[in-house]
Amino acid sequence: MEPLSFQEYICSLDPATLPRILRICSGVYFQGSVYEISGNECCLSTGDLLKVTAVTLQKVICEDVQTGQKTELPPTFKGLFQPSPATSPCPTPQGPSLQGSRQKGLTLHQALGQSSRQTQPLLCPSISPHALLLSPVYEAQATMHLRRDQVRIPSTLEVDVEDVTEESQDVHFTQPLLLSELLGMEEVLPAQAEILEGPHSAAIFESSWASRLQKGQRLQIHGCSHTWRVLASARSSARRFLLSSSYQGRFRRRPRQFAGVQELAAGLQPGQRLHVVVTQDCEGRGDDVPPLSVGDRLEAQQLLQNTGGTGLLCRRRSEEEDGDDEEGEELLLPLDLGGSFVEEVCDNKKYGLEELLERLTLPCDVRVAATDPTLERDVLGSFSSLRLEARISQPFLLSSFCEEPDEGFEIPPQWLDLSLVLTGEPVSTQSPSTHRSHVEELTEAFYYQLLAQLPGGSAPPPPRPPKPKAAGGKAQKHTGRKNQAQPRGSCPSALQHPASPQTHPTPSLPPKVKSLPIQQSIPNKYSPCPHRPAAPQLHNAPGDTDVKRSDDEHDYETIEGNIQKTIRKVQAILPF
Repeated sequence: MEPLSFQEYICSLDPATLPRILRICSGVYFQGSVYEISGNECCLSTGDLLKVTAVTLQKVICEDVQTGQKTELPPTFKGLFQPSPATSPCPTPQGPSLQGSRQKGLTLHQALGQSSRQTQPLLCPSISPHALLLSPVYEAQATMHLRRDQVRIPSTLEVDVEDVTEESQDVHFTQPLLLSELLGMEEVLPAQAEILEGPHSAAIFESSWASRLQKGQRLQIHGCSHTWRVLASARSSARRFLLSSSYQGRFRRRPRQFAGVQELAAGLQPGQRLHVVVTQDCEGRGDDVPPLSVGDRLEAQQLLQNTGGTGLLCRRRSEEEDGDDEEGEELLLPLDLGGSFVEEVCDNKKYGLEELLERLTLPCDVRVAATDPTLERDVLGSFSSLRLEARISQPFLLSSFCEEPDEGFEIPPQWLDLSLVLTGEPVSTQSPSTHRSHVEELTEAFYYQLLAQLPGGSAPPPPRPPKPKAAGGKAQKHTGRKNQAQPRGSCPSALQHPASPQTHPTPSLPPKVKSLPIQQSIPNKYSPCPHRPAAPQLHNAPGDTDVKRSDDEHDYETIEGNIQKTIRKVQAILPF
């Protein structure tokens, strides 16, 4: 078959003979062309093969032969056409049905079927009184070698083609797959594959194997992994991890820390009581709310509604009282009260990851008591505290590089998708080790992206409770510095929202209140942040009388010489 323009070939094609295989003979730029086809770049080079599977009429360009005016007709055009008498060819024998149609007129599709064999002018009174030439524009749907999606090519594309269907019966058009598609094709696994296109998304793992997932890399995909994951973060640094359920390290519980009564209420589980120790003095509010002192032991019980709003019912217990004893002073603490609390934990048992999640509600704080023996270096053992934030059930594919068949890793296709083609080559029957997937460090960007994908991740934080009014109903005066003094009856700590696996409030700096000089204070081992820059020590400059007078107007209590005794008492209560 001689080469034809793509327009000529498609116009003369009988749809009943599809599919047809075409070879590109030449294009506009001869050697090859990149066209924008259906919103995607498509390169048609000389010698490329196309498998045309469907042809659809898109529109018809109707040209007035006398005026040159062009009109676009949709495929649903209802007008009838007649041959132009001035240029009508000699009559030829016609079937009775077509002859009858000629007397009534031809539909658009009948006229195109006739003009495909021989272009001739036609008449259509509903368009123009002059003769018309019809030029159809079709869309061909085709498959290309190593192209994942079918392409849709307009018939007006300026390339020459030849039909090679008969001599190309054994040609196989390889169609690439997405890694995520293999999750539903377990019957073809294990299989060997070659990456055609690496991930488009930003990096999600800090691992070395993830950076090797590039074009040309060969993989062995062994099957689906049925392990689940736990999202964890190190409280002392900005590092985040995914722990596999196959992780073999052991954990101990860490006491939870709460900055304010609102966080304390958020950590209270229904039907359970929460035992905490006060780690920061907090002034009371008249007779209704007594002050809280460092070392006070509280039992948070439930939320109660009263005339003043919602409060947390607590019981203050002495050192001699048992945790289950109902004796002690009852307190109804308003949710907007600050303070600092740490949970009493008397559990020294070591837990595996699965057992830990069965006993505790996430999020929870733990530390690694025994590292994973299968890891050459378990990074989790270097952190004094880990927060386990959420359990994640995500499908993973167990894979390995062909040059390293024994070293396995697990890819999450929903997060790290890529294009590949199955090569059909044999795969090792022995499954690779998966120990290096026990702990995967996450990039910071993906960590926050993952938080937003978790249930409730996009929910707004809970509203702040209303701030209490200053004593006497007067607004607090400012002297040009923030937080120089707190109103009497309020706690000198900033109010924070409850921590959750989706919301991580940034800890605020300690307020500047009159207390012991900083160099004489003792580090608080119960602080929510293991490393927090100390607030600068204030020194009154000459003439800075407003600051001094503001401080003197408030009778803040100072901790006496028995502070060492109080801290030793707290340390004795909380085992670490």
